[in-house]
This record gives sequence, structure tokens and C-alpha cells, in this order.
Amino acid sequence: MIIDWIGPRVPGLGNHPVKRVVGDRVTVETDLLADGHDQLAGVVRYRRRLSGEEWREVPLEATDNDRFRATFVVDAIGSWEYTVRAWVDVWASFLWGLRRKLEAKQGIELELQDGALLAAAAAQRAAGQDRKALEDVAARLRDRGDPARRVEEVLRADVGSLMRAHSDRTTATTHDPPLEITVDPLIARFGSWYELFPRSTGPSGTHGTFKDAEAVLPYIAEMGFSIVYLPPIHPIGKTHRKGIDNRLTASAGDPGSPWAIGSTEGGHRDIHPDLGTAEDFRRFVRAARELKLAVALDIALQASPDHPWVTEHPEWFVHRADGSIQFAENPPKKYQDIYPFDFAGKSWESLWLALRDIFFHWIGEGIRIFRVDNPHTKSLRFWEWCIRTIKARHPEVIFLAEAFTRPKLMYTLAKLGFSQSYTYFTWRTTKSEIVEYVRSLTAGDLPEFFRPNFWPNTPDILPEHLQYGTRATFIVRATLAATLSPSYGIYGPAFELGERAAREGAEEYASNEKYQLRTWDLSRPDSLRPVLRRLNEIRRDNVALQRVEGTFFHSTDNDQLLAYSRTSEDGANTVLCVVNLDPHHRHQGWISLDLKRLGVAEGSSFQVHDLMSDARFLWRERRAFVSLDPAVMPVHVFRVRRRVRSEHNFEYYL
Repeated sequence: MIIDWIGPRVPGLGNHPVKRVVGDRVTVETDLLADGHDQLAGVVRYRRRLSGEEWREVPLEATDNDRFRATFVVDAIGSWEYTVRAWVDVWASFLWGLRRKLEAKQGIELELQDGALLAAAAAQRAAGQDRKALEDVAARLRDRGDPARRVEEVLRADVGSLMRAHSDRTTATTHDPPLEITVDPLIARFGSWYELFPRSTGPSGTHGTFKDAEAVLPYIAEMGFSIVYLPPIHPIGKTHRKGIDNRLTASAGDPGSPWAIGSTEGGHRDIHPDLGTAEDFRRFVRAARELKLAVALDIALQASPDHPWVTEHPEWFVHRADGSIQFAENPPKKYQDIYPFDFAGKSWESLWLALRDIFFHWIGEGIRIFRVDNPHTKSLRFWEWCIRTIKARHPEVIFLAEAFTRPKLMYTLAKLGFSQSYTYFTWRTTKSEIVEYVRSLTAGDLPEFFRPNFWPNTPDILPEHLQYGTRATFIVRATLAATLSPSYGIYGPAFELGERAAREGAEEYASNEKYQLRTWDLSRPDSLRPVLRRLNEIRRDNVALQRVEGTFFHSTDNDQLLAYSRTSEDGANTVLCVVNLDPHHRHQGWISLDLKRLGVAEGSSFQVHDLMSDARFLWRERRAFVSLDPAVMPVHVFRVRRRVRSEHNFEYYL
């Protein structure tokens, strides 16, 4: 027999692991082929890799067209493996032939004797009560009495179960090597990120510390975010330090870019002295944890010209023909304050170890989530090795790839181990663009290994639609990010305070926090803080929003109205969103609903509960009318509540 195909698996060359979170059900499908009319049986075998535990098994069930399926649950974080073992099911093949002869009204005495031999052979493979039961089956089949009674014996369900339990696997075929699964904590798939510059949390005009940033944590937690993400916290170089708004010359007091890492005060394992001490950082992490906030740290594998490694390990950098070290550039952009590492140089092995140990250092300080700066500009083989070796010791660690690059390269980084990735959502604004892009993220095998993270803004990116938008624009972008992707993030407080000022001719913030300290008034009455809090509450309370699969777009007769829904795996929770994409004008129109996707029976009434306003509407048909005024609220986030009847014959909407 042949195992022709097995999945889930990551497409392409190599045996890269698919991704799941702890508690997920893994549905394995396989195509099994055999000679002639042989019937097949098999199991999915699964276990945690390198754990020494025995294989667990779950039987395969036939579906159609030679496809078989089985499901198991991954109940622990770490690396798992699974495979398929299949064999010719001689008992099922025997029953198939017996039924054919019965239908043709042909003699079956020899077939019954063959069945007796099969039952006797199965008894030899069994023990205890099962052996005795199978021996009895064999004896009754050898009895040349009434054929009809013996056929009934053969077809009994308990006999079939015994024969399957003790089937002959001596000629079984096993798919080798096993396929791998990376099982992460839930936060690898579902989380809300808030980016915060600690140095901008101090009193006006002064450099903030971790103690100052600690005071902001309740504000972030109150909005319902689950991750507070910090840009690099290391000493910043002075050579070629960038000034305000990325000027080539810094003035006295300009703090420089946190991504220009390293000075006489230390490198990637050290903390900028103006932020505080290592103990201050540990206290910040503990305070965040008490508020149920995870701390994510930015790791940028690059160095300022003042980094200690420049003098201690010059062999780790790229040198030009004149002997100077090559600074980073992406023509026409130049980054004179940054030196890239030479991942393929003669000393690559010691460099790789040193870079990996940066992660181990911060893991030791309590960090389990890393946002990695521009990983696509580094060695792909390095990332594969680095992430695999780190997760072998710390399987709970999560890596977010900040890789705004070509799609296939983004997907390759995911295959090589990155837990999730930035996306092109930031620039998808029209109805057709959004629909096409989200569908692309849920198509084929992509969800098996690529987890999207939607960001409306970043310190690097103030998109044009936010520059010229309204308050409604920010609400719409936050709603789309929070409901279309299980992971999303904002760069705050710039986002919730509606920061729109851009550098002339650039898609970048003016007075950019990357190059200067900012002071933010978190108490402003026009803040989007209540909206973000509500969106995060909705995400937390509705499991349908905690995975990207199953997103369905419903038709509307107005291109400024976008309608989409998602239903949980168990079908109990459905969320329907309607968004007005025009931040300046009221739009209204008809939605053509796919009731099956909403879990609603034809002809049934159902309630849609707007979780943003708490309004409720009773709908009865496939077509529904909506009207959204951006001056009031440009979105509906509906919980679909179906009509149910209680045991006391009382109807309500659940």
C-alpha cells in the first residue's frame, strides 16, 4: 500500500513544522492507496518530540476518494511530531468480498471458513478476555451450521471492534520522517500589542526611566492590551548619532535612535543608564506581570560604531576595500549610525553564538516575547538555527518578525520559526484591497504556519490615510485590525491621541519619537482610549475573533460598506462586523447575508447585538439595512444571537 499524501504540512521543500497553540485540535488527513479491492486501516501516531514518551494513537476514519482523517489535541507547549501508519485491513477486505457474494447470491461457505482463520489469527495477537472472545468467534464460524446465523456473527459491531483492535500490522507502512508541530502558548496567536517608548514617560522635557514607565502600565492594562512592547532599551551610540527628525547631525541633548545600539556604556545585554538599572527593569517586568501584561522586547541585530564589539570583534562586521566598516544602507536611505553584522564572514560561528546569547540573556531577565527588527536583512539560516535552539530550551518564547518585505520572504521567515509577522494591512484601505488581502492570508496552507499581526501605525509608518483622516479613520483602522486579525498592535500614545503630523513628503511622523523625547497627555478627553478598551473587551469575550481562519465577507451594495463575519470552531460564537470605510460621510446600504455562515436557519429570526453601542436589532431575512455615520460611530461589531427555546418553553436569544 502507499501513503500518497499527509497533512497538515508546510508547503515547499524541507520539513518545517506547522503551528498550533496549546489546546488546539489537530486534524490530520491522508490519502491511502492499495492494490485491487483491498480495504485499508490506519492510525495517526503523535507525541512530543524528544520527550521519550510513547506514541499515542488515534484511528483513521475514511471520508471519501481514498481520504482518511483523524484528530488529536496538543495539550502541552513545545515541539510535537506526528505520522501515519497504515495497513491492509484483512477483516474489512474479507467483509467487502462477503457482502458482494451475498448480493450476488453466491455460495459463501469457503468465505466463512476464511473468516474463521482470520479470527483465530487475531486471537493469537490478543490476550485475556479479547483472546477468548475471538477464539469463540472463530469456533462459531467454523461450525458448518446455518450460514445466515454465521453471517450475523461476522457482521456484529463488537466483532468488528475486536478485529480492528488486534489487526495484523506486520506489513504496515509508516510515513517517515514524522511531520513536526510547534505548539505555542495562546498569546502567539491571539494578543493585543501596545508599543511604548519608556524614555518618553518622564516629566516634560526629561528622559523617562523604567520607574516612570511603570506608572503608565495601569493605563495600558486598563485599555485591555495584553503585551507592552518596548523598543531597544540599550545604550545608544554617539558617532553619527541622528538628530531630531532623522537629521544627520545631532544637537547637544538629542537622545539618538534606540536602534543605534551600543556605546562605551555597553551593548545588547546592557541597559541605557538613563532608563535605570537592571533591577529597575526587573521590577518593571514584575509590575507588568501583576497587571497581566507580558513585556515584549525589541531585538535589533546591528551595532552603532561605538558598540564594544566593534573594537573587540571587528571580524564580525563587513569591511570595505579601504578597511573601513560598511554602515547600513538601503539606497537612497543611509544609516550612518548603524553597522550591520557579517553573518557569512569567516567568524560566523562565534558571531552566531554571541547573537543567540542576546536572546538567552533577556530570557534570563524574564522576557518571553521578542519583536525582531528587520529579520529579512539577516541570514535566513541563522534564524532557523537560532529560533530552533532557543525554543528547544524555552518552547514558550515567541518571535514577531518585523518584515515589511516580499510575501514569499515573509512566509519563509515564518517557516523558519517566527511565531508571527507584521503584514501589509497598514496599506490596505479600500474594500477590494482588504477583502483580497485577508482572503490571501486564509487561503490554502498559509494559516498552517503564517500568523498575521495587523498594525494601523508604527513609529516608522504614519500612513497617508491617517495623516489626512479624521477620528473616524482611527476608529475604523483599529476596528479592522482588532477584528480581522487575532493579533494586532498600535504604536501609542500616538495612535489613541490621533497624532497626524507627518514629515513633509514622507510617510513618517514629524517630531518622531525615534529621535527625540515626546510628552503625551494621556488624559486628553478626545483620546480613543474608551474605544480601544471596548475593542479589546470584545476580542477577549468572543473566541470567534481569536483566530483568522473562517473569515467570510458578505456582499454589500455600497463599496464604502465592508461586512464580514467569523464563527468559532464549535459554532457557538459568531461576530459580524460592518464598517464604513469613508471617514467623512454617512453611508447606508443593504447587506446580503450568508445565513449558513452566521449559523442561522433559513426563515429564523435572529438578534444582532452591537457590542460597541449595546443596541440590539432583530433581523429576519438574508438582507439587512445598515446606516453608519462616522461623526457618531463608523462601525458595528455585532454579536449574532440565535433564537433558542428553554426547557420551560421560553424563547430567548443566545
